[in-house]
Amino acid sequence: MIELKDILYKVAINAVVGNTTIGVNKIEFDSRKIDKGDVFVAIRGSVSDGHSFIQKSIDQGAVVVVCEELPGLKVDDVIYVVVEDTQSALAIMASNYYDNPSGNLKLVGVTGTNGKTTIATLLYQLFKKAGFKVGLLSTVKVLVDNKEYKATHTTPDSLAINYYLKEMNAEGVEYCFMEVSSHGIHQKRTEGLEFTGGIFTNLSHDHLDYHNTFKEYRDVKKVFFDGLSSNAFALINRDDKNGAFMLQNTNAKQYGYALKSYADFRGQILESSLEGLLLKLNDHEVWAKLIGSFNAYNLLAIFGTAELLGLETLETLRLLSDLQSVSGRFQYMISDEKITAIVDYAHTPDALKNVLETINDIRTNNEVLITVVGCGGDRDKMKRPVMGNIAAKLSNKSIFTSDNPRTENPDQIIEDIEKGVEPQDYKKTLAITDRKQAIKTACQLAEKDDIILIAGKGHETYQEINGERIDFNDFEIVKEELKKLNK
Repeated sequence: MIELKDILYKVAINAVVGNTTIGVNKIEFDSRKIDKGDVFVAIRGSVSDGHSFIQKSIDQGAVVVVCEELPGLKVDDVIYVVVEDTQSALAIMASNYYDNPSGNLKLVGVTGTNGKTTIATLLYQLFKKAGFKVGLLSTVKVLVDNKEYKATHTTPDSLAINYYLKEMNAEGVEYCFMEVSSHGIHQKRTEGLEFTGGIFTNLSHDHLDYHNTFKEYRDVKKVFFDGLSSNAFALINRDDKNGAFMLQNTNAKQYGYALKSYADFRGQILESSLEGLLLKLNDHEVWAKLIGSFNAYNLLAIFGTAELLGLETLETLRLLSDLQSVSGRFQYMISDEKITAIVDYAHTPDALKNVLETINDIRTNNEVLITVVGCGGDRDKMKRPVMGNIAAKLSNKSIFTSDNPRTENPDQIIEDIEKGVEPQDYKKTLAITDRKQAIKTACQLAEKDDIILIAGKGHETYQEINGERIDFNDFEIVKEELKKLNK
């Protein structure tokens, strides 16, 4: 039991009906999870409004209701707390409930369109190799030192974030690296957290189904940096014009990394191949097992963060050279027939362009590059023709297929993608709705030394069709199809 007044500390309260000195059990924003003695927080979501479930939460045993407006009919013995913003209140209450766990470790948030998962995961790897206990909150997984939990969102809800951070406190975790999504920032999930630092990677076309305009998407990202304290650092990609914008109102100490511009952490690509990268980071040369210029940026961000967190430079460089690629991020295999298959999460125009340009820089142009790509349903439709244009232009052959169609007709999504293909590239494209058949066709078309890129789903192990998640793993399927060709 914890006193209600203690979990309301620092919450912007408009009115209280009842006594806040009572003890409560736990906080919930899902009325279905309410038990006797709980606090129900009514959140206004994009699909439903928690205020409609206040009575249901009381029927299930809620003794406190936190809301933005009082219900018409109030129940005796239930305490009502009226706040400015229930999403913000939930985040602060969650932090208070779990004894402000972010203050007991060094928490670094990574935001931007591309690179969040790679940077957060590789920082976890690097600090583990340096001998520290480390936590990770990412799209792919949640790690409390060595204990793994399955991730459900890029940025978990406020209660889950603080629960995991509390678990990290119990395990003696010293550093935690966290992906911070635009949805998470907009929905106030990171409020009440004490960040040691924030990293900005880049900004390109994504999530415009949610944010409506690029300006709104950009401005939401900036809110994260506006909230950093003067004790924190803000590390931005100076080669992205949006980086400087992120720093405009921050109180944090400002740093930058870049391949093309002047920066605190300056990088240069000396060699690039399918085996990895030879980089110059400031005045030091280092060989890394990661591939492509986009990974040079990721490694620079990791190098800069390690320096800012106090790791010794030569130790950081040694550990950088040992980092392994992240699942579904330029994950590749070479078959017995010498066909290279690459699986990448690239699901935005910029990410797809980066991956294709990286492959084109590495290959000798005698090999054929076959790209299998789709776009998610019920999501940003504006990027579909752009991705079709990029795939067709930068590949020898493109196969447009399903990604996660969700509730949309997959054939309509493919038609949207095809609208971006220029006339001279029409003959280079195919449309195959079934994703497994599309991957199989790519394998059948490929010959010795050719390259297949399967883009869009990366680490995901499912395909979402009409509300159902079906087992589907791009990497396992392409491996299986290539094996069949060898028989």
